[in-house]
Amino acid sequence: MNQRILIRRNSLKHFLPAMRDLCAIAIFASCIPATAQVATNPQTNQPKETNSDHQAGRIQHLLSETAWRSIFNGENLEGWSGDVGGYRAQDGILICEKGGKNLVSEESFSDFAFRFEFKLEESGNNGIGIRVPKGGHPSQQGMEIQILDHHGSRYETEAVFADGSKRNLSWLKPWQYHGSIYGITPAKQGHLKPAGQWNEETIIAIEDHIIVILNGHVIVDTYLEQTTPVDGKAHPGMKNESGHLVFAGHSDRMEFRNLELADFSTPATTPRVSTLNQPPVGFQALFNGQNLEGWKGLAHKNANNRRDLVGQALKDAQSAADESMHQHWSVHEGILTYDGKGQSLCTDKDYGDFDLYVEWKIPPGADSGIYLRGTPQVQIWDPWDPRIDSAGTLPDSSEAWVNAYNNGRNLGSGGLWNNKRWRNSPIVRADKKPGQWNQFLIRMVGDKVSIWLNDKRVVDRVQLENYWDKSGITPIARADQIELQHHGSELFFRNLFIRELPY
Repeated sequence: MNQRILIRRNSLKHFLPAMRDLCAIAIFASCIPATAQVATNPQTNQPKETNSDHQAGRIQHLLSETAWRSIFNGENLEGWSGDVGGYRAQDGILICEKGGKNLVSEESFSDFAFRFEFKLEESGNNGIGIRVPKGGHPSQQGMEIQILDHHGSRYETEAVFADGSKRNLSWLKPWQYHGSIYGITPAKQGHLKPAGQWNEETIIAIEDHIIVILNGHVIVDTYLEQTTPVDGKAHPGMKNESGHLVFAGHSDRMEFRNLELADFSTPATTPRVSTLNQPPVGFQALFNGQNLEGWKGLAHKNANNRRDLVGQALKDAQSAADESMHQHWSVHEGILTYDGKGQSLCTDKDYGDFDLYVEWKIPPGADSGIYLRGTPQVQIWDPWDPRIDSAGTLPDSSEAWVNAYNNGRNLGSGGLWNNKRWRNSPIVRADKKPGQWNQFLIRMVGDKVSIWLNDKRVVDRVQLENYWDKSGITPIARADQIELQHHGSELFFRNLFIRELPY
């Protein structure tokens, strides 16, 4: 039975707008596909263990091996501008005083992980602006990650039921709770420590992927290009590729410490190395230049069938694939070499998001590619090969010459050639002639791929489609092996380096 609720008159200005917004959110949530709903345990009706804890652990492990640098020296506000009178440094702690407003980093950042600790006072309110332009508003011209004691009494309204019972209700909007991207994406709740205790938080922004981890739990994981701001307002800052960090004070006292940043911006398009197969700083070598350690044979040509292999069937398939690998893939003077007679070569580890350097060389007429997450492919081929017939006869008319190029190889290497809906050809042809070394930088974030060939961008954040799903509905795997594609040609690779990105 419904109970009448009496709201204290002086709270109506907060409560009624909140009820309006909550109704809007309820309608919005009812439109979310069932696959996006939170799964529950049918026996306890409690949330099931999700992938978020595993995700947080995986990210924290990766970040533990990442180079960090302090962006607050603990002694003064060197490197910061804005309301320097509203903040001070004391015993390694950055303190936002009562009345403090915006403190702005002098540096600008693009793709990064920012970790810090913070301590709230009761009802305390602040924020972390990311990618904020100089002089811009953190939550409008940039994006603001809420720092808020949303349990505070300032945000509660007392409701009196008809039977005389009372209950405190929050008038905060869902996107105002701690960790939310203000006005854009609400954060998951339940992991903020009480006021007066130190919390640990990491904010990750890589291209359009934003992740917030609070006290070891992922509370925000969103792709901006697929996000509609939940407050219904324009947020031009969502499109910023770089900007300043801002402590967005709201006149409340707040403490921060251990401010560290890891740089995940796009690396140089050619690796800075002085020794063959020795990775640059921040990268790991996929190929050690000596043997096939870290690689395996292709257990099945179809990725779906390969993933279905289990138990003895998987062992047998992999054993046969590895035997073939050692027959046709070898190392000669630091060069990974393929004789053109076996199958593709695969990493023995799965990868999700990454920056990948690959240096490759092919003979005239060769054809190859690089599978990302087991999915074809970043194309490698000879743009100058006219594809003459088996008898070696050259085309004898302009129409015949056009037909000779109908597979697109004349457009150059680097395109996502198996795409059907999104662009599959490179922006420009940047290949060097067969017999010369070519250099790829491949950057994959989510399902978007950017590629540079010989220092020229040939693919600009194009979605890689799932070749194995002919319905066009299922996205590519979130993580899978990287493959050097066999296509019946001799192939040569060296300086294969990877940097994993948090996802």
